[in-house]
Amino acid sequence: MGADRMLPKDAPAMPSLLTRAARRLRRTIALVPPNWCLAILVALDGYAFMHPVLREVRAREYSFWLALDNWHDVMQVVGLLEIPRLVLGVGLQIIALGLILKARIAWAFSLVLLIGIGTFAILGDGGRAGLGIYTLVLVVALIAYWRRFDRASVTAGSLFALVSIVSLLIYAVFGTLYLGDEFNPPIKDAATALYFSIVSMSTVGYGDITPHSNAARLFTASIIILGITVFATSISAIAGPVIGGNLKRLVKGRFSNAMRKNHIIIAGATPLAMSVYDGLRRRGDEVTVIVPAGVPQEYPAATDLIEGDPSSVEVLRSAGVARARYVLALREDDAENAFIVLAAKEATGDDGAKTVALVNTSKHLEKIRRVQPDLVFSVQLLGAELLTRAINGEPLDSQSITELFFAKATPQTKAG
Repeated sequence: MGADRMLPKDAPAMPSLLTRAARRLRRTIALVPPNWCLAILVALDGYAFMHPVLREVRAREYSFWLALDNWHDVMQVVGLLEIPRLVLGVGLQIIALGLILKARIAWAFSLVLLIGIGTFAILGDGGRAGLGIYTLVLVVALIAYWRRFDRASVTAGSLFALVSIVSLLIYAVFGTLYLGDEFNPPIKDAATALYFSIVSMSTVGYGDITPHSNAARLFTASIIILGITVFATSISAIAGPVIGGNLKRLVKGRFSNAMRKNHIIIAGATPLAMSVYDGLRRRGDEVTVIVPAGVPQEYPAATDLIEGDPSSVEVLRSAGVARARYVLALREDDAENAFIVLAAKEATGDDGAKTVALVNTSKHLEKIRRVQPDLVFSVQLLGAELLTRAINGEPLDSQSITELFFAKATPQTKAG
């Protein structure tokens, strides 16, 4: 009886512990951004793929490697086909750094490498189906989070170029040493192999060293083709963001102002401003964003964004305020929002774009109303009123929600 009585008392403790553990796990996961998680998983995949090569190297004594006389003997032990495995594994770990930077080119490069590694692991890697399945699941995860990788930067492009060139150079040097006797004159040392690799990759072709077997000719052709591809892609990866950024500024400076019409201007980079931007874009509205210089922002790369003081009449005019439908002052400082409303009215007059002012502190509501915005939005008052009505069971129809959401300036306020 005593044990039976104790059971109901202790029974709720287990669900409570599980609930707390689940909450802690969710909080821990929330602290790590998805791009960091994917970068770590990609780096682990690269390590697992090249692990057989590392295991082979560690299985031999240090004196064994010292006893080898030339590069050909080293590759006979390791195997020529294991060199690309090592290069791909190391390259995938380096490219993971680009995923941390949310680089689009690192995402694309990782996707291509992972598809190749997964296919190789499943079809021809000695039964390592587990690694292949893990790799393909990782490919699906990268595709699912593709929106996270939306940055095109010189840093990411340089990283891609470095990894590509170094990987190709390693492949070319080791392959040349492995096929050294099939060149004329034969290639026996690393310096000559490096020279021949660079000459072939750059398609210079001095002709002092030539392949004289089918295997050597095909290998040289692969170096030339990969060299053209890697150099062209690397140049575009580095120069693309620079040229694209300058072109984007040129287009914005000269043509975007003429193209802006019947759009909405958002001033600010607060979480509310970015949520409003996403909602408007989903509905097909054209939006121009103004963010002061130096203020961090996470708008998408394709955003029509102007850096400048949104309370400046000139900046508002450059954003096309004369042809805009609304000007949304959504900054964190209420005084700045009031100045934005005043600048918009000065730039367009009373018949211009409608103005919406965010009130961050409820005690500033009446002060914001004095600048006569068309709509005043207070998150604090809205939340308090909604919660009060919900507690008291009062109904919420569309008219009451509209009245709560936007507190229009009263005629008395305008008269004052």
